[in-house]
Amino acid sequence: MEPFSQPPPELGNQYEQDRMLRSYLARVLPADVRGSIEPQIREMGALAGGPLYGFQKADRLSEPLLISWDAWGGRVDQIEITPLWRAAEQLAAQHGLIATPYERAHAQWSRVHQFVLVYLFTPSTDVYSCPLAMTDGAARTLSASGNRELMERALPHLTSRDPRQFWTSGQWMTESTGGSDVGLTQTRAQQDADGRWRLYGRKWFTSAINSQMALALARPEGNPVGGKGLALFYLETRDAAGALNNLTVNRLKDKLGTRKVPTAELTLQGALAVPVYGLSDGIKNISPTLNVTRTWNSVSAVSYMRRAIALARDYSNKRIAFGAPLAKKSLHIDTLAGMQAELEAAFHLTFFVVELLGQEEAGMLRGADAEVWRLLTPIVKATTAKQCVAVVSEALESFGGAGYVEDTGLPMLLRDSQVFPIWEGTTNVLSLDALRVATGSGALAALGKCINDLMIDAKDARLKAAIAHAQRAFANAQGWLESASAQGADAAEAGARRFALTLGRTLALALLVRHAQWSLDVEHDERAVAAAVRFARHGVDLIVEDEGDQSRVLALG
Repeated sequence: MEPFSQPPPELGNQYEQDRMLRSYLARVLPADVRGSIEPQIREMGALAGGPLYGFQKADRLSEPLLISWDAWGGRVDQIEITPLWRAAEQLAAQHGLIATPYERAHAQWSRVHQFVLVYLFTPSTDVYSCPLAMTDGAARTLSASGNRELMERALPHLTSRDPRQFWTSGQWMTESTGGSDVGLTQTRAQQDADGRWRLYGRKWFTSAINSQMALALARPEGNPVGGKGLALFYLETRDAAGALNNLTVNRLKDKLGTRKVPTAELTLQGALAVPVYGLSDGIKNISPTLNVTRTWNSVSAVSYMRRAIALARDYSNKRIAFGAPLAKKSLHIDTLAGMQAELEAAFHLTFFVVELLGQEEAGMLRGADAEVWRLLTPIVKATTAKQCVAVVSEALESFGGAGYVEDTGLPMLLRDSQVFPIWEGTTNVLSLDALRVATGSGALAALGKCINDLMIDAKDARLKAAIAHAQRAFANAQGWLESASAQGADAAEAGARRFALTLGRTLALALLVRHAQWSLDVEHDERAVAAAVRFARHGVDLIVEDEGDQSRVLALG
């Protein structure tokens, strides 16, 4: 008897095999736009499920390398990135992963075009989305700055389709003093004898240090402490001869996941820099970067969920257990269905914000709509990041022991997923951001109207319970905010996470309801209805009564 050999899971064209994505694009995009971009999307789907996926598996053990010294004792601090990342950089430029929304060939739909490509590209390129996200954020910030000199210098590189001209950008904010509390930044900016600005200090966590430029926060001499006293600076990492711009790469971080990303600790020793806007309000001025990078985070989280489920679904057809394929076992079917419902909710939630970003850049968002976008960007990032970790963990479990074995490539999915709740603001930081917006504007009421409008045309009887779930959850969140705000800042802060995640999951359910009714009417497909009904069963309302002192006692251990 031949020894048993388990066939591994495989991928095909990741566009053609993604019913959810194709259905979404059919509903959202005008026919001419969809016809124009579909060949490129299909090509990216073939790459992602074919050559890129194969390259990723072959390159599994590669990691970036810091070469601090040359053979003759000269300090060089060169970063050798992995072969997969070198290929990803070429492909990202050629396919316009940054250029697309700035070329604006499809007006407000250019962001949808871009992020569909990102969604397909990301899970096969070991988080090359990280430098791309910061590059897109830098391009958006410089475009909004009005600084003609910097725009003319950097934007042609950041948005180039020519790999020889293409630049990526770093984002240098994090310091060991504060982490997310960037107001504690200690990096200082001084003018030299020639009036040029130079930066001094230590940046504790700088991702993609191989980028050609960066946006950094520093405090000009004489400025007050706190966030208001920071300024936003532009700098290039090396001069024309390739020498480092008065900075030292102390080390590369040894991280749980995203190990292909060369994340460095830097010492700035008089790095030449240029103010982007002025000499204050740096945190405010870098906010366009954060709005973009948080959206990249959400798209990347959804893409990892989709990849894990695609592999799990293929495996379920190949793995025989207890006399039949897993795909025919009712409990396994139920498990896959639960993951798919969370994925579809996260997908529609994320691409709703992508649509709003495109509309904002096209000058179409005003008043209440603009407030909703501002409220949703942190909420959606927080919601999808938590969903991603849970779904990818469940997917790995569905492989049994193979999901825990490194050379299957599966554990990497979970390690990399864990970064999504941490980068670009932790769940708590994002929740406080959302709380501030909801409290200080009409955004919450506008979101409530949006949720009701999304579901107003749903008439299928199976969707009625989901609609009621969404309406009750939003009303509960709105009532909680009024009550907690009346009790004081501590009460509102304590419930901010549950409040933000309730809003995110409630909106996701409303979006599922809308798409389900459309899919029934146009595609005569019931799968989107099943996703909405199942997601509603998972629960969207996380609001609880204030536990006050009980929480404080429990937190002590």
